[in-house]
Amino acid sequence: MIISASRRTDIPAFYSEWFINRLKAGFAYVKNPQNPNRMTSVLLNNDVVDCIVFWTKNPKPMLSKLESIDKMGYPYYFQFTITPYGHKVEKGLPRKTEIMETFKQLSNKIGKQRVIWRYDPVIVNETFSVQYHLDAFGKMIDILGDYTNKCIISFVDLYTQVLRNAKNVVSSEVNTIDMNKISQRFSDIAKKYNVLLETCAEAIDLSQYGIHHASCIDLNLIENIIGYPIHGKKDPNQRPVCGCIRSIDIGAYDCCSNGCVYCYATTNEHMIRKNMYLHDPHSPMLVGHPRGDEIMKVREAYSLKIRQSSLF
Repeated sequence: MIISASRRTDIPAFYSEWFINRLKAGFAYVKNPQNPNRMTSVLLNNDVVDCIVFWTKNPKPMLSKLESIDKMGYPYYFQFTITPYGHKVEKGLPRKTEIMETFKQLSNKIGKQRVIWRYDPVIVNETFSVQYHLDAFGKMIDILGDYTNKCIISFVDLYTQVLRNAKNVVSSEVNTIDMNKISQRFSDIAKKYNVLLETCAEAIDLSQYGIHHASCIDLNLIENIIGYPIHGKKDPNQRPVCGCIRSIDIGAYDCCSNGCVYCYATTNEHMIRKNMYLHDPHSPMLVGHPRGDEIMKVREAYSLKIRQSSLF
């Protein structure tokens, strides 16, 4: 199985100690986001976990722990988001110069194949014009281009909580004309650095610019990393245009303080502060402790490897 850590929060930035403890313990509890009275126990060991996908905007706190993950024998790669926005949009993040330096350190440590750059989401307004993005992307890829093989882009989606939290930053989605302008120029720039450009969960067809739909939890990449073909099926719990294969997410919502106003995974600052206060790195679950009266389900766990054949 594939572990997603996590689409719901930034585990490398805030909860790397908890994550290492869970790998050592061999399991994690995951609360049902829709029903707090239901909980799932997820088995974590080398027999069933084929690969871990980390999602982060700042993995610096986890860099010193990667050796422990390596010694435990878990393959992994990173989806690493770096945007051109400042503290008005992402108020909890370090300076982008520091984050890009972390990107380079991570790439040097684990290899650029395993560090995917996400320029995500693209917001277009009076402050962040099309030209702003073209200039920013050019400057950023000049720094990051030697440290990754792929950049994944997406255009902002106005979920209900995004409209509420980002009302002073973004009030509309990106129109098709601007999507095409940005994509064409991004593609031209990326080709100069031999960086593959893909889109995340976008319905628009940008193949005329050499941009295809991404699989962020990527069957081909996982097979290359682990050295085995796997039985990977499309994830039915994601949007129809999402190309990801199935994974098990062990994160929780409303416990990330990166402060991104466009985030779909956070409700408000009060909830975030409350949940982060409840976090215990020694708890089996990310936020708080089990009450003891939850309905517990043991998640079926098995390797996806096709063991008759090896890719190497």
